[in-house]
Amino acid sequence: MRHMSVISRRVAAAAVSVVLVGGAAAACGPKEGGEAKGGGAEGAPQKGGTLTVLNRAPQKQFDPARLYTSGGGNIPSLVYRTLTTRHRANGAEGTKVVPDLATDIGTPSDDAKTWTYKLQDGLKYEDGSPITSADIKYGVERSFAAELSGGAPYLRDWLIGGDTYQGPYKEKKGLDSIETPDEKTIVFKLKKSEGDFPYFAASTQFAPVPKAKDTGAKYAEHPVSSGPYKVVKNAGDGEQMTLERNPNWSEATDKERHAYPDRIEVKSGLSSAVINQRLSTGSGPDAAAVTTDTNLGPAELAQVTGDKNLAARVGTGHFGQTSYLAFNPAVKPFDDPKVRQAISYAINRTSVVNAAGGSSLAEPTTTFLPRQKPLGYTPYDHFPAGAKGDAAKAKELLKEAGHENGLEITLTHSTAQNFETSPEIATAVQAALKEAGITVKLEGLEDNDYDEKIHSFDKQPGLFIAHWGADWPSGGPFLAPIFDGRQIVKDGANFNTARLDDPKVNDEIDAINKITDHDAAAQRWGALDRKIGEQALTVPLFNPVYKRLFGKDVKNVVISNWTGVLDVSQVAVK
Repeated sequence: MRHMSVISRRVAAAAVSVVLVGGAAAACGPKEGGEAKGGGAEGAPQKGGTLTVLNRAPQKQFDPARLYTSGGGNIPSLVYRTLTTRHRANGAEGTKVVPDLATDIGTPSDDAKTWTYKLQDGLKYEDGSPITSADIKYGVERSFAAELSGGAPYLRDWLIGGDTYQGPYKEKKGLDSIETPDEKTIVFKLKKSEGDFPYFAASTQFAPVPKAKDTGAKYAEHPVSSGPYKVVKNAGDGEQMTLERNPNWSEATDKERHAYPDRIEVKSGLSSAVINQRLSTGSGPDAAAVTTDTNLGPAELAQVTGDKNLAARVGTGHFGQTSYLAFNPAVKPFDDPKVRQAISYAINRTSVVNAAGGSSLAEPTTTFLPRQKPLGYTPYDHFPAGAKGDAAKAKELLKEAGHENGLEITLTHSTAQNFETSPEIATAVQAALKEAGITVKLEGLEDNDYDEKIHSFDKQPGLFIAHWGADWPSGGPFLAPIFDGRQIVKDGANFNTARLDDPKVNDEIDAINKITDHDAAAQRWGALDRKIGEQALTVPLFNPVYKRLFGKDVKNVVISNWTGVLDVSQVAVK
């Protein structure tokens, strides 16, 4: 998703779960499925009680049109059901897309340019009224309204007529490319083949919205629930939310969500230290509390590891995200492949991983695609330098490039303490390149300035630290925005910083998008990643690992590789 770097790619862990945030080194990754931990307090999960969610970031957007989520988000998917959804299972099993409101994940035709869905019987809103295909069509159309912007841009790019449509408030007619021949059937007509459409159909833009109950920009305050919980309070711009059971939700039509707690209280605007302290102490309501956006830091993790009771309450997850060095070949000397290769050889991934919090919180990688099979992960290391870099090989390449006396460059990074694009990582890179005769000046920018600069086509630095997270478990939303030449944006947020516009790459992206067999497509994405990697347009550094505490009374912890974080739809507190 194109602007996800501003949302979930910048803070992937937070965005996926609240806005709702992968040579010798490459061989060090986890076994497929990662180490996603289940469990929690002993005893079978039962209905009842109150679950408390302690978070840093408030749920500022809660309108389904404005949410930019992966798999429908975490808190949002308690209220909004969609055509499809993510499978709520641990590890790799949780990267599968499954039916939600629909009877299946969609029927493709015309080379995956047409997708047809049938709705289940017995679907109801919180007020008992039936959910219809027209409601889903209207929900999608709302996401085109300028006053409800912020959601994923795919529909604007994919749907016929989507590039000019202005939403139902300005255009009463609606989109002809979304057909509803009856109350149970909805058909989407696309401009191009999109084999991944079932994965995107899990986003909240596909949540039904009854037109008669639409209150426009105020809809987020009291949305009409199609999920197991309804919103009874949304205050302080999403800082305080209260959800209660939706009496008209039926588990018979919902195989993914359990809805064990009677009530869910979301409390945001807290510091990471306060959240982790409250979860570890577990006093009062905090005994039945979780967080969907706050990791344990290196110091906290060391403390927790030394306490077996606390260690048993740490959930481990892997989300498809890669932190990497990004080159802009329009800026010298990065136009020279030998310079880019030299930097690739010089990187000391051991020191970078240590700067990111150590091997428990980061795993070194030499591939751009994260280490997950559904994304197409294919091991390669085009510039094998071992775990600590090869300064001699880097110096040799610099000499061939005419820099026998070394090189002076600038590395741009964020000052946010996120252990991903932050000063610690930049300093580790600086030290490694110094060994190869490369003097690195560090340019640290406040988070907003950093985002603006690295995404501006005209202002993009020659070298900066970036990270990219998967919109869904596939290589498509990972590789296309970064390497598809047709996605170079000169007047907006540009993510193809390498300015790569290779017809062979573009054609292969189109060819893979026609494939509806996800496993077959994954193999092609992996091969494409390997091929692009030969050009040294990025230097992959590491894939993050999420370590998060949960309260001592929390049961049934499920962490999938789709989100990498605890799934609140599975949690019980009794």
